[in-house]
Amino acid sequence: LGLSISYQIVVEKHGGKLLCYSQPGKGAEFIIQIPIRQKISQVVSQIK
Repeated sequence: LGLSISYQIVVEKHGGKLLCYSQPGKGAEFIIQIPIRQKISQVVSQIK
């Protein structure tokens, strides 16, 4: 559930990336990338 909500917020709402790198026995690394500026199309769709 947590990753699903994170994906919606980071990727769908902000146009960012949610990355996961995992190695058995070593753990996992999550990287969240959010753009500094939103694309104009995203801003327009949020206004509607």
